[in-house]
Amino acid sequence: MALSSFLSASLLLLGSLSSQATALVLTPHSDTQDDGCVHLPVVHSTNVNHFSNKRGVQLQLANRSDVAYYAQLSIGTPPQPVYVQLDTGSFELWVNPDCSAVSGADAAFCDRVGQYDTNRSSTANSLGTTKTLKYGIGMANITYFKDTISLAGSTKALQEVQFGVATASEDTFSGILGIGYGKGIATKYPNFVDQLYAQNATRVKAYTLALGSKDEKEGVIVFGGVDTSKFAGPLAKLPIISAKQSPDQVPRFWVDMKSIAITPPNNQTKVYEGSGMPVFLDSGSTMTLLPKNLSATIAKDFGANEEDANGFYRIDCGLTTMNGTLDFSFEGLNIKVPYKELIREVPSNPPACFLGITPSDSFTLLGDTFLRSAYAVFDLESDSIWMTQAANCGSTPAALSNVNDLSQVVGACGLTNTAVTISSTTVGAGTPSTGTPPSASGSLAPPNPASTSGAGLAAGAGGSTATSPGSRYLPGTTSIWSFGLAGLALFVSIA
Repeated sequence: MALSSFLSASLLLLGSLSSQATALVLTPHSDTQDDGCVHLPVVHSTNVNHFSNKRGVQLQLANRSDVAYYAQLSIGTPPQPVYVQLDTGSFELWVNPDCSAVSGADAAFCDRVGQYDTNRSSTANSLGTTKTLKYGIGMANITYFKDTISLAGSTKALQEVQFGVATASEDTFSGILGIGYGKGIATKYPNFVDQLYAQNATRVKAYTLALGSKDEKEGVIVFGGVDTSKFAGPLAKLPIISAKQSPDQVPRFWVDMKSIAITPPNNQTKVYEGSGMPVFLDSGSTMTLLPKNLSATIAKDFGANEEDANGFYRIDCGLTTMNGTLDFSFEGLNIKVPYKELIREVPSNPPACFLGITPSDSFTLLGDTFLRSAYAVFDLESDSIWMTQAANCGSTPAALSNVNDLSQVVGACGLTNTAVTISSTTVGAGTPSTGTPPSASGSLAPPNPASTSGAGLAAGAGGSTATSPGSRYLPGTTSIWSFGLAGLALFVSIA
């Protein structure tokens, strides 16, 4: 897809829930109308055409910048397009990373995500306040501004939205759109999700996320609505664990996971003992973090007997061609993650592959290696996650009038007698399309073991500093970065 066609991606405005059926009836409207939802593409940065600023420019993304998901915002008057990393694990929007503070492919990528120039916007307003955001790796010093944020394909623009403009940053190659809880819970001001609801761009304070498979390279986020062509069957409702009852007492999207099991190609499912625990859903983390003993047990079933010096399990790339799954069970729900979606493939000669799970006895989270296989609704009104198996049979986003309607929403993929007509291939729940798998690389022996540097959870800082889990969860050596393997745990705690 050309960059110009991506930038013109429209806000799809659709109808209401049928009162006579449990499926959504979608009624397309003009792209210039506003009907309660905002539909934006979510791009995996390996899809480099979206980030090229000249026709024919191709970025060889071999470093951290190729392991994240991005959405585009247009900020200021006139609008200035900027790509930001989509992060359910943090709460604030900021832009303008210091591209001189990163190198190689990260720097080339950083140059193309776009910069917001306050001097070019007639509606920019500096608030004169600053803050420091610290992540598992990297940080940003920001100054708060308010400005207009335009919504693609819509007549509506959000007015006086507060966000950060970086004055300095380290080890960051794009801004971040934190879409966690906002004012009164995690921030002292209305964040981006709050503003969508407050300014009537959405009717509900909820959004749905479908990252898309590796082969699709692109997904969608619908603020204030759902896309029934991205899943099959009903959604299961999971209560979000309150901050007071959560492991870190921070208002994240914590839910109770009942168990993890492996279903290899022979279909002999094995449930891992002690695999039930609270986990939080974090689109800003490439990898999934699980306790050390559990991670090691799972890794052994993938042929890795030990982790490397950076806490990663190197495995046989041939596993990406097999039909096995790792199964994550919740109350009333089972998400099957195909081997291919779980395994991180990195460019090298010969190819190198790593299990998309890293050990952590301090934090447990489900990152992109899980979320690619799930369709998730983040319901900030009723403090719930609605989730089911991801699929892809088209694009039919629709606005929600009430979060209670989610109990009646049924995915279109794989269903018969549905009210929605789908022209593309239907994929049933539990069988997400993975496209044509890469050729097997043969066995890859794991490197010699080495001790890890456990940083644990960084000490909370007062004042204007936000902290995150330490760099223990993130590979930091030059050799690993050259492979392009990264954990990118973009979640912060409240200052």
